[in-house]
Amino acid sequence: MKRSVVCRRLESMSVFRCEDGFTTVGMVIALLVTLSLVFTAAQVYRLNAASSKVQNVADAAALAAQNEVAEFMIIVHACDAVVLSLSLTSLVATGLGVAALCTPATAAASDALLKAGREVARARDGFAEKASAGLGRLQRALPFLAAVNAASVASANDRGTSNYLALAMLVPAEGEEIAVGEAAGAAELEDAVDQDAEEVKRAAEEAERAAARVNEAKLRGFEHDCGANPSYCMYERAQSLASLAGDENPLFSSVDTWSFSVALERAQAYYPARLALEAPEGSSVREHARSELRKRFYSFATEEVGRGYVHEEEGSFEALFPHLPKNTEEMRATTLYTEAVYPVTRNASGSFVMHAWAGCPVAVGAGSFGSIAQMEAGSYPVCDRCEFTAASMGKVAAASTSIQNGFEYQYEATADAASEYAKARAELDPLASEVKQQAGGLFDRVEEALGAVSSMRIDARPPGSLGVVVLAVDRGREAASTGFESSFVRSTGILGARAAVSSATLLAEPANEGANVVSSLLDGLSGEGGQAVGVLGAVLDCWSALLSAYAEGQEVLDGAVAEALDALPLASASGLGTWAAGALREAISAAGLEPAKLDALKPVLVNSAHVAQADDGVVSARLLFLKEQAVANPLASNDVFSSIVSSFEQTAVEGIESFEGTLEIAVVELCEGGPAVTIEVSLPAAAKHAASDFVQRIADGLRSVYAQMTGVRAWD
Repeated sequence: MKRSVVCRRLESMSVFRCEDGFTTVGMVIALLVTLSLVFTAAQVYRLNAASSKVQNVADAAALAAQNEVAEFMIIVHACDAVVLSLSLTSLVATGLGVAALCTPATAAASDALLKAGREVARARDGFAEKASAGLGRLQRALPFLAAVNAASVASANDRGTSNYLALAMLVPAEGEEIAVGEAAGAAELEDAVDQDAEEVKRAAEEAERAAARVNEAKLRGFEHDCGANPSYCMYERAQSLASLAGDENPLFSSVDTWSFSVALERAQAYYPARLALEAPEGSSVREHARSELRKRFYSFATEEVGRGYVHEEEGSFEALFPHLPKNTEEMRATTLYTEAVYPVTRNASGSFVMHAWAGCPVAVGAGSFGSIAQMEAGSYPVCDRCEFTAASMGKVAAASTSIQNGFEYQYEATADAASEYAKARAELDPLASEVKQQAGGLFDRVEEALGAVSSMRIDARPPGSLGVVVLAVDRGREAASTGFESSFVRSTGILGARAAVSSATLLAEPANEGANVVSSLLDGLSGEGGQAVGVLGAVLDCWSALLSAYAEGQEVLDGAVAEALDALPLASASGLGTWAAGALREAISAAGLEPAKLDALKPVLVNSAHVAQADDGVVSARLLFLKEQAVANPLASNDVFSSIVSSFEQTAVEGIESFEGTLEIAVVELCEGGPAVTIEVSLPAAAKHAASDFVQRIADGLRSVYAQMTGVRAWD
């Protein structure tokens, strides 16, 4: 029994096990192991975090490098806008010249406008050629510019012991050649204008002279119908003599809204009203006879004027204003002379006597009716009561036709004006039709050329259009324990060079920023247009406005044309100027110009494998292959730098050699005597001097990292 108690006591006093409480040595060992593991894991995390900082720098360098490509595309858009606006300006100037051909007042300006159209077209061709060459030189320098920007951003992140280097390679490494097509339809338009211009001008001048006679005749007819109110005119006479009002007797205040049909319809309403109101002016037989003869005349006039018509359309005019007899001679040529409506009796001697109407006291018991023609042919004696003769009927309208206060006087004057109007229209309409046909054909060619304006545009697929790949290293060396000294972890290690690969591409972001950047650049161009006057000034103002059409589209184009048309005195007697302005507006509106896609191109980070896969170049294929190897064998992945740094270096140096510091893209000179506007890109002079050495030093620095990277995890 004693022995078992002693044994249990000995077991309870064991160093590693005690049932009565904690074992001090075991607890200490457990705590030490736990703390060692915690601090070791924390140190590993710190090392990883410190090593991964180079990835952030690589990302920033990739975004900075790709931003150079985005800025290059802004310049491309600006050059494209200049080419497009010059094409539009040339066609608009030509269209304005054709419109100016249609009026003698603007014929002199048409020569200048057509010449300006040709000169602007030549300026566009020259600019497009120079711009494509200049942009080609600039895109060859893009690899260098991207490399400089990436390296600058990397070095700006140097802090403490950090010493960053970065080298960027654009994908693809070489851009496609920038070429500009030909302006389809422009040459054909120019030839057609040269061929037809003089003929259009001649026909327009003759049409203007004929139109002056047309307008004079119409104004004269308008004055006699209602324009002279409240003086004597058909309107005033119909109101006073026949009490016509309202729609039967309308009043027009402008000759532009009046037509000859108004006068004819007024006359057609007047005579039935006069017939209804007619009454003798006295109680004598003679007065009754005169009243009956006036009724006969009004009845005849109602039927005769009722035959009249006015058919007026664009390009044609036909009218019939029947003339009414104003004397006995003219009466004999009408049915008033031949109609057998007058009673005939015999007098005491047996001779036939004709009476003015059946109500004549002597006409009681008349056995037949005859005509004035029969009375004159039979030499009938005159009735001593009604005193009816051929002259009695001939005098009915004599007075009212001979003096201004007679309705027939105003009617005849209007009818004469209508006759002159018809003759002048017969001369004008064929001439106007000729002008419209020839000028309209030219406007059709302007429309066709506008529709094909997209054939001459500037577009680019520069180096970096697919993205950029950046190699970045931090050559700074620091103790592994820096910032995390601890007794639990060895502090003798050194954190060596760290490296990373990053990539970025351009993403079109729908926003106004891209349009605003290009618009600001174009505003600067348009502000250099100078202060030219006359036709040249109008063309320059048009170009300035059309620069905005690149970003805003058809509305600005229509506005620029409308403003230019307003500056031309196209109003003319023939109306051809107004027609030409409308035809040009229609041709321009049919262009349907859409605003250019100016979404802001912004660099965004992407996996470098995506960029490499999008390109079929040798360097991209090598990078993609090495990344796949890196995934399969991380410890051998460091060769990604040493294998492609040389390719990066070569591409950048070639770009440097083609860049001259200040690069003139192109010069815009619209026409002889016009201002010249230059588009150029410049860098500080020292940039190129140190550029080659700078890129080589970056490449050498990256290559030197290879020896230090063996066995160290690559961050990418």
